[in-house]
Amino acid sequence: MDFLLKGLMALPGALAATPVEFFIFGATLLGVALFHHRTLAVALTGLTATVIYKLVFTGFTQGPGLAGLMAHAQHEWVLLSNLLLLLLGFALLANQFERSNIPDAMPALLPDDWKGGLVLLGMVFVLSIFLDNIAAAIIGGVVARHVYHDRVSVGFLASIVAASNAGGAGSVIGDTTTTMMWISGVSPVAVLHAFIASIVAFAVFGLLGAWQQQRHAPIQAKVAPDAPKVDAARTVIVALILITLLAVNFTGNAWYPEYQDVAPWLGMGLMTAVLLTALIRAPQWRVLPGAAKGAVFLVSLVATASLMPVERLPAAAWQTAMGLGFLSAVFDNIPLTAMALKQGGYDWGVLAFAVGFGGSMMWFGSSAGVALSSLYPQMRSVTAWLRNGWYVPIAYVAGFVALVSVWGWHPTDTRATAPAGSETHGPPPPMVDAVVQGGARLWWGLVDRLP
Repeated sequence: MDFLLKGLMALPGALAATPVEFFIFGATLLGVALFHHRTLAVALTGLTATVIYKLVFTGFTQGPGLAGLMAHAQHEWVLLSNLLLLLLGFALLANQFERSNIPDAMPALLPDDWKGGLVLLGMVFVLSIFLDNIAAAIIGGVVARHVYHDRVSVGFLASIVAASNAGGAGSVIGDTTTTMMWISGVSPVAVLHAFIASIVAFAVFGLLGAWQQQRHAPIQAKVAPDAPKVDAARTVIVALILITLLAVNFTGNAWYPEYQDVAPWLGMGLMTAVLLTALIRAPQWRVLPGAAKGAVFLVSLVATASLMPVERLPAAAWQTAMGLGFLSAVFDNIPLTAMALKQGGYDWGVLAFAVGFGGSMMWFGSSAGVALSSLYPQMRSVTAWLRNGWYVPIAYVAGFVALVSVWGWHPTDTRATAPAGSETHGPPPPMVDAVVQGGARLWWGLVDRLP
């Protein structure tokens, strides 16, 4: 009782010491939860309020006034524009995938009962190991819409998001946060043990999500007699776009990490592939306005989170990592990962699962969830998400406990903390370097011709 009274007495002082920006951000998240039909307006209002407050009162990390704001924007523009381009590009990719008629043929590959949903979630899990988790979630959502006759439960949508984030947690090309670790000099091997937690978590949310969906709406057991034939051209287009995404991601991070902050290469590569393949089979461009709303919403939240005056995290430990996972459900995991990399001392596989999978606990906690909400607006309700996807937080705790129990806590170096002179990446193959250098010369030649 005395402990509780002391805590209550200290609460006013703690609140008084809390920066105003956090109250604005908290009010923004509350507004998103309460007004899920006005999420874009709420996010933009929160961003605007935060910028005005910092302009007038506190200034920015890079300096006061408009100069500080411009310096902050210059620091963040690659991340934000990359996220925007990826969300728009994946919306067009989803349209091409749906129009390829592959989803209509999926019942031939999936079991007839609840195991069909489990296999579908497993496919999303595996795809996200090799592709960005946004792409995996979008593909899974499109297939689910067809095999369940557009009667997909919010709980199963939460499971799709969880599967995409779980698969990407142990792969340096599967999630933005793990890619950030790779760019910072963390070995790809140093995040692989995140799969221990991911597999345990999948056993929880995968089974419960599949059972829940089967009760909500049984899976389509057979290919419909009037199902359209698979469009070979669009199938090739989807494959080319995904291969381009994988090639740009791997090439940039494996051989040119020092140039990753120059431009949004991944988003540009995706959009270039989408636009070039549109000359063969165009997507339905009308999906862009809806996708743009979701993209601007997430970019606004990430931009607001980047303005929070958080200079340092608590001391690196598994307890801190576990807490960051819960925080990632409402606070974007990208700035959290950036701060952790700057601080050092983490077990990067444990942190990768925490911040990667933790965002699955809320629909706007990860870019995969926001992207999928453009296909399923009904998932933009915090109440519905928590009521139907209640097992995702349980899966997070189960996976995290299993990982720490089996693996333990083993911090490794980043580029910033590695011994001086240590090599963080090898030279690119001559053929790859020639293609990249030629493409760079072509790009800057086009830029120089712009008025």
